[in-house]
Amino acid sequence: MVSEAPPFWWTRPDWRAWGLWPFSFVYGRIAGYRMAHARRASVPVPVICIGNFTVGGAGKTPTALTIARAAKQKGLKPGFLSRGYGGSLDVTTVVDPAHHHATAVGDEPLLLAREALTVISRRRVEGARRLVKEGADLIIMDDGFQSARLELDYALVVIDTMRGTGNGHMVPGGPVRAPIREQLRQASALLKVGNGNAADAIVRLAARAGKPFFTSSLKVRGQADLAGQKVLAFAGIADPQKFFRTVEQLGATIAVHRPFGDHQHLSEDEIVEMLEAADRDGLEIATTSKDFVRLVGHHGRAEELLRRCRVIEVDMTFTDHRAPYLIIDRAIATCRERRLKEGRKTS
Repeated sequence: MVSEAPPFWWTRPDWRAWGLWPFSFVYGRIAGYRMAHARRASVPVPVICIGNFTVGGAGKTPTALTIARAAKQKGLKPGFLSRGYGGSLDVTTVVDPAHHHATAVGDEPLLLAREALTVISRRRVEGARRLVKEGADLIIMDDGFQSARLELDYALVVIDTMRGTGNGHMVPGGPVRAPIREQLRQASALLKVGNGNAADAIVRLAARAGKPFFTSSLKVRGQADLAGQKVLAFAGIADPQKFFRTVEQLGATIAVHRPFGDHQHLSEDEIVEMLEAADRDGLEIATTSKDFVRLVGHHGRAEELLRRCRVIEVDMTFTDHRAPYLIIDRAIATCRERRLKEGRKTS
């Protein structure tokens, strides 16, 4: 599956956004109604949802990984729940990174499965129950905030401070997934990523609604050793420019930029073109961990590209190091309250 947001979504509203406004209005009414009136199933363990206001990446997966690491430090067994975007499997599956490829389970579940038990399922309730059966005592949903059919004990909404909510319009005229006020009503807290100001207005709105917010940034893991290097950088993520900025911040010069759609699997021609460009100009090849795992299991020139890639891995670092633990503790407390209420209803 490839997801590429139109560029006009991330600029000031223009004739395209306003021309699509009637469709956005209808979409927003439906999405808002579904969020407000969703009938949600319950599972006997805490559920934390990592979502965002808009279509496209804001840092959900790195955030989910950080929460899982904190949970393991607290002695819990976290389990990730994903729909498996970009994969072909349509049955509930426990992801095995040693055997599954991205074409089957999606790229993000492979990254999550490196850290903790991961289940993909088109039906999230079924997937959550499978995680409980496999021994998970904390469920972390990667995405699914607007369409959750599970009772959420904590909903952390991630917002990129460079992009914010784009032009502010709802799909298809903009990137917003549902009315902001309804999303804020159901959010437990916000997580601001980066040091831009595009999220300031929505943070003020959240503050007026009594919603707390945390701050964080993406940090490169380890030593990338790209300082002074000329590179070909490619990225098939929701915001390739974010990756390109990271590469430049490492001191590299990007001689060739190759942005692709989110979750996009590269064709043989695209792979050959990049390898030839790198050979012709003597360039290192840099990419993201998501793009790297999509190449695993392929042969021929894809295997060659895989060997030559310098992978830039990033971690979500909370400004307050206690924040992930506070989020987990709040989710556990809310789950206990929820279970007590459910018990009283059935007694």
